[in-house]
Amino acid sequence: MAFTGCVEIEDTVAIIYVQNSLEAPVQGAEVRLYAVGSADQDFIGEVRFDTTQVTNAAGSVSFDFSEFYEQGQAGFAVLDIAVTKGSLTGVGIIKVEEETTSEQTVTID
Repeated sequence: MAFTGCVEIEDTVAIIYVQNSLEAPVQGAEVRLYAVGSADQDFIGEVRFDTTQVTNAAGSVSFDFSEFYEQGQAGFAVLDIAVTKGSLTGVGIIKVEEETTSEQTVTID
């Protein structure tokens, strides 16, 4: 006998928290998540992910990458983070784990 069924795939989500130098949440900051493919001396890598959102009143923003994840895939992505609000900027990286919620905080100053 063989049984077949659906294995429910959990969401693959990245949440970025933006704070100022006093550790207060920053509303209205533009958060860009992106990844550039492999590069060598003769070839500049192709942008694989590039998405931007604006933080809410709690200083956070959520990116859902579920549609890009394929079941059985080992690992998902390490993405660069670039944050701007007016003249304030901040950078970071986030390792997005498959079928889970990954979180990172970026301080802008």
